Amino acid sequence: MKIKRIDRYIFSQVFLACFACIFIFMIVWIMPEIFLKTVQRTISGVYTVEMGISIIIYELPKVLNIALPVGMLLGTLLTFDKLSKDFEITVLRGVGISFFRIIASVIILSVFATGVTFVVGSKLLPYSAAKLSDIKGENRTSQFVFPVKNPDDSMNKIIIVSNFDDNNIRDVIVLNFYNKADEGASLLSSVIVSDFVKYDYKTWTINSGKKYLISKDGIFHQIEEIENLPILENQSAINAYKLMKYSVNRDRELTNAQISEYIKLLKREKMDDEYRFMLNKYIQRFIHSFMCILFTILGCLLGFSKPREQKFIGMLVAVGIIFSYYITIPFFDLLAEKAILSPWVTSMIAPVCAVALIIVLKKVKDL
Repeated sequence: MKIKRIDRYIFSQVFLACFACIFIFMIVWIMPEIFLKTVQRTISGVYTVEMGISIIIYELPKVLNIALPVGMLLGTLLTFDKLSKDFEITVLRGVGISFFRIIASVIILSVFATGVTFVVGSKLLPYSAAKLSDIKGENRTSQFVFPVKNPDDSMNKIIIVSNFDDNNIRDVIVLNFYNKADEGASLLSSVIVSDFVKYDYKTWTINSGKKYLISKDGIFHQIEEIENLPILENQSAINAYKLMKYSVNRDRELTNAQISEYIKLLKREKMDDEYRFMLNKYIQRFIHSFMCILFTILGCLLGFSKPREQKFIGMLVAVGIIFSYYITIPFFDLLAEKAILSPWVTSMIAPVCAVALIIVLKKVKDL
């Protein structure tokens, strides 16, 4: 029963400290970047009061997704530093309770935080990001490039959509290539230009456009008017449309199910760079949630100190961990996208480093 009282006591102390750290972090993050800008634009008339309040509310999930692992690290560090300075950890260990048994209730809290982080990142964040885009009236028009290859992996055509918004496919250019077997031929066989393409769920059709024919020696020689010309059919047409729909969204605007489908389509169509990038972001969603547990253990270890030991050392290390974790995410995204490292490797670097640091701290702290 004494151990259960200890669990409840430590759990309550850590819970309050983590909640306070998460709240303070969100306030510090949101005040200069979001709150002040939104207030200024509301006062200047760019946003209405209702829009301003909605923007601040829908920005919270993005900040919360970042704040949860940080709050768990700092909250546990501050709590265990206080327990150590008050000799409470020393007394508990003196009666034979191991350090990792002491933090058992804290691990349970970190598992709960992991679940919350996952739900926020996979459900709440995509919803709020989509709402923000709608409220701000952001233009989702985006250029889309879709390569079509022959069975021998040579290029058949490249479709370039310069203006896409919802179901409207406009300003389309189609680059047709000569067969690979045609020796001495120029690369392009023709260029098709159209203001509008119709999509009927199985076919992309150019209703009206012009076709510029290019001879095998690379000389433009003829213009043809075209009508009702299919440029994509069947599964390729469906895949291209889905890819185009996904491409106008940032990764945080997509749910896990949507990203999973997007990754499969990218792999099927051999769009390798985007495939590696999105696979990396998809794995990161799970890793980011799991980091709550690792950050919690790190916070406990960094907070454990001798009664007269200075606290700023542990806090300095914690700040370094937080900075290193978030500042390296774009770098690892780039490594994955450019195939320098596998997305599975780039996604696992952070948790592997955290586990290694836990092992080192455990030995240094002599636990």
